[in-house]
Amino acid sequence: MRLPTDPKARKALPIVTGVLDYFPDAIAEVAELSRIGNDQHNPGQPLHWSKHKSTDHADCLGRHLLDRGTRDADKVRHSTKVAWRALALLQIEIEAERAGSTVEDYLKNLAAVAAAAKPAREDRGSPADIVAYQAAK
Repeated sequence: MRLPTDPKARKALPIVTGVLDYFPDAIAEVAELSRIGNDQHNPGQPLHWSKHKSTDHADCLGRHLLDRGTRDADKVRHSTKVAWRALALLQIEIEAERAGSTVEDYLKNLAAVAAAAKPAREDRGSPADIVAYQAAK
């Protein structure tokens, strides 16, 4: 679901009061995990999600869920990693559906787009990039 363009529908979507206000501490921890992950996987680069680098979100989510209530070796809560992986999984499913693709094919296309974009930043792979790549094949 993209943000609606209709002003009335847009106003009815409670992003702040229905998500951010409900979970401010959890959202802050997930944001910090994004920074930590970027520093680990994309050192020296601006914050971005290299979607093609880790695609086994469901399995990772499950492993972190088993260790919920504790912290990982990097001192980050496993539950924070569960939340990040759940959001990643949902985002990829939405983008794949929007692109008219299966999740598996969408992820393969993300990797191909990223490989074609090297040596530029590796965060290529927006839905528009994927559609353009598929059309060029």
